[in-house]
Amino acid sequence: MNLIVQGLDVATPDLKQLAKMSGASSIEALTPTAFKLPGAAPAAAVESYSDQARLDYAFVPDDRRLADFKLCVMDMDSTLITIECIDEIADMVGVKPQVAAITAAAMRGELDYPQSLRQRVSLLKGLDAQALQRVYEERLKLSPGAQIMLDGFRKAGLKTLLVSGGFTFFTERLQRRLDIDYTRSNVLDIVDGKLSGDVIGDIVDANVKRDALVKCRDELGLRKEQLIAIGDGANDLKFLAEAHVSIAYHAKPVVRAQATHAINYVGLDGVLNLFN
Repeated sequence: MNLIVQGLDVATPDLKQLAKMSGASSIEALTPTAFKLPGAAPAAAVESYSDQARLDYAFVPDDRRLADFKLCVMDMDSTLITIECIDEIADMVGVKPQVAAITAAAMRGELDYPQSLRQRVSLLKGLDAQALQRVYEERLKLSPGAQIMLDGFRKAGLKTLLVSGGFTFFTERLQRRLDIDYTRSNVLDIVDGKLSGDVIGDIVDANVKRDALVKCRDELGLRKEQLIAIGDGANDLKFLAEAHVSIAYHAKPVVRAQATHAINYVGLDGVLNLFN
């Protein structure tokens, strides 16, 4: 195994200590902020030490090659982008605190997702649809390293699928902007230029996200071993479980506990360092 260590600031003494803990044979620099420690063996002490030092760590098989994977499935809000779009839309009508509280509870897995989404969208009733464009232009930011990660996937020949409990207004624009291959998300109902407070069709919840992954996988003729998945909330767990390598990105504890790897400190470009 290789121990991959990443951080915003990686100190040499920390690398040496982690190498000692894991029995690694050497320390190799991948980038100025990412290091490979070959010949490592999983050790419980590595997790607590890394958390204390604010470092991301991952024990990775030496033969894991990015080119062996063919599809990456990603969540959007708080994963590919830094915001929860619905919270920022809610800010336009002065109900962000109420909506954000429901969002946070849903992401922790404390609320039924479809019910929580309908409850949040109902609070947006009457908002001018132009507010969506303002959110996209003024508030939506890519997560650090997102473009580098996507470029790396594309260079290695991977397809990309964006699955979101958010809205097509944003996923479709990101698809065009980032050259994402496939998307699946919710459709806001707009009547006479204003949000009606409802969503058209079925809610994209955990089951629908998983089904979108399975549909895309089967249409491409892929196996689980060829899939990567990235998410942050409880409603991502089902699609994360369908991938050979699942990555919890700046995620809730319930997601970190069940994913193959967790990235808590560095950006999405750190995903590439988990593969040869």
